[in-house]
Amino acid sequence: MDRIERFSTIAPDIGNIFRYMSVATAAPLLVAAIYREWEMILPMLSVPVTLLLLGTLLVRVPRDEREAPLSAALMAVALIWLVIALVSALPFSLGLGVPYLDAVFEAMSGWTDTGLTMMRSVEDLPRTLLFWRSLMQWLGGLGIVAFTIAMASRTGLTQFRLYRSEGRSEALMPSVVATGMEMWKIYLVLTVASIGLVLLSGVPPWDAVNIALVAISTGGFSLHTEGIPFYNNPFLEVLIVPIMIAGALPFKLYYILYRQNGVRFFDDQQARLLFMLIALGIVVITWDLVTLNATDIPTAIRHALFMSAAAVTTTGFQVTSPNEWASVTVLFLSMLMVIGGASGSTAGGIKLSRVVLAFQSLLWWFRRMFVSGNVLVPFKYDGRVIPKNVADLEVSRNMLIIMLYFLSIFVATVLVMHLQPTAFDSSNVIFEVVSAMCNSGISTGFVSPDMTWPGKILFILLMWIGRLEVIPVIMFVMGFFKRFD
Repeated sequence: MDRIERFSTIAPDIGNIFRYMSVATAAPLLVAAIYREWEMILPMLSVPVTLLLLGTLLVRVPRDEREAPLSAALMAVALIWLVIALVSALPFSLGLGVPYLDAVFEAMSGWTDTGLTMMRSVEDLPRTLLFWRSLMQWLGGLGIVAFTIAMASRTGLTQFRLYRSEGRSEALMPSVVATGMEMWKIYLVLTVASIGLVLLSGVPPWDAVNIALVAISTGGFSLHTEGIPFYNNPFLEVLIVPIMIAGALPFKLYYILYRQNGVRFFDDQQARLLFMLIALGIVVITWDLVTLNATDIPTAIRHALFMSAAAVTTTGFQVTSPNEWASVTVLFLSMLMVIGGASGSTAGGIKLSRVVLAFQSLLWWFRRMFVSGNVLVPFKYDGRVIPKNVADLEVSRNMLIIMLYFLSIFVATVLVMHLQPTAFDSSNVIFEVVSAMCNSGISTGFVSPDMTWPGKILFILLMWIGRLEVIPVIMFVMGFFKRFD
């Protein structure tokens, strides 16, 4: 199957996704009208209009009725995320005169729920663009494909493959469309509850809405350059922690809670590991801050709680700069970000399910080494015995993705140190690369508008690669050079 045939099998589906997204991305126009920011109407209108035109053109491509190969779905998802970021950058360039590369960085950071920014002064942004940043993170939380499939009227193999290619594996319902609908119902309920929770801190409703949108999506964009410390409100910090955790837990738990009127969160392996990592983070970071930074105990505990939760959930909120910490503490926080949140959540990173599977597979491999080759050692995962042929395939695939994550981080770190001369400690550079790759957004200050253009492009690619869990981007690049059958 050549490139044109492969594209024609998936083009109408990509077109429908762009058309659905054109409706969703028109929401900031309401904010522009409410706050009478008329000068932002045309720049903001450029996004839905461009997506609508692109979508309409692609829908008109004659569909090849043959079944779309998995490679086409993987390439399509990578293309969708790249195009969305390129188009979503327009309001920043047209409305503020921001260099287009910086605007693409901001848009990619938004859609991938990363939270790193190229804006020098966030307070100077129009409310329309502030809401646009929050909306990108909220929509990107569960994924562009997951959002549009929830709006779809039919169930097809192409949609299922697109859904899986976006890094989604949860199946709450037999139909992928029904699953998408259930996930977005859960997401909406969590968002409304988050807004109510943030309002308890006393912040204005405008701030509460935006904080809740980016907290439940584990994004991290802020309305102020200082971030959460701007409010000088410890109670707000405490309230944000459970919202970040709620976004990083597997959504299937909420579904079970609703359907079965009860669920034991700690029966879920990912939930257990999430809370264990946060607890470990609190202990280690508190100890480091007290012993290495001479921080008083109450402040150390406060910072350790918030930063541990933000790191594990890959939310870009922070109450202090890791640049002020000892290198060993920065590297420990990097480890938490690499692991990330649960599969089937809004969080980034390698994912807790992969860590659990990797640990169990290592134990399985070692057990097999100590018995005769004729003895069948069962592989158990999530309380179920997995057939050996299936287990071997899934374990290998899981290890491949983990290996690719670390390889990407290693290569990117070496490239950054060559492309971006800096006075920052190497631990801070590694931290920033991990933050981008794992879509965290916590920053030491290394990423800034003063970076060289190659450095900015590299970080844009890192955020894109990390959000799609590497494989779709590799397939996208290979698609230009290789014939897929």
